[in-house]
Amino acid sequence: MAVTRGSTPSLQQELNDLVARTFHRYTGRGATRSRCVLGDDTVLVVLQDTLTKGEQVLVEHGRGADVLQLRTSYQEVMREELVAGVEGLTGRPVVAFLSANQVDPDYAAEVFVLGEAPQD
Repeated sequence: MAVTRGSTPSLQQELNDLVARTFHRYTGRGATRSRCVLGDDTVLVVLQDTLTKGEQVLVEHGRGADVLQLRTSYQEVMREELVAGVEGLTGRPVVAFLSANQVDPDYAAEVFVLGEAPQD
């Protein structure tokens, strides 16, 4: 594993918590389930059941596209904080951040592509 910090399960949990906490702070609701998968140069956090009550009502009334647009706006605003957090935890620069949502079933995915670790 090319990530440069401690044991992988601990790092996975810290990354998972970072993303879940950030979602909660920005949307007022956290995911009911989330998991983090680490690759050599990627961090993937998948969150389940993230929609607020209001967003759920909109989806029930056929306004899923509006919810997806709102979620895109949240992720654009969260981007800087999430990237800085992942860089701080991994010790590696984030060279790409990709974010996606689906409303039925309710899933979100945050993908961070990591660059090489800085040389001392």
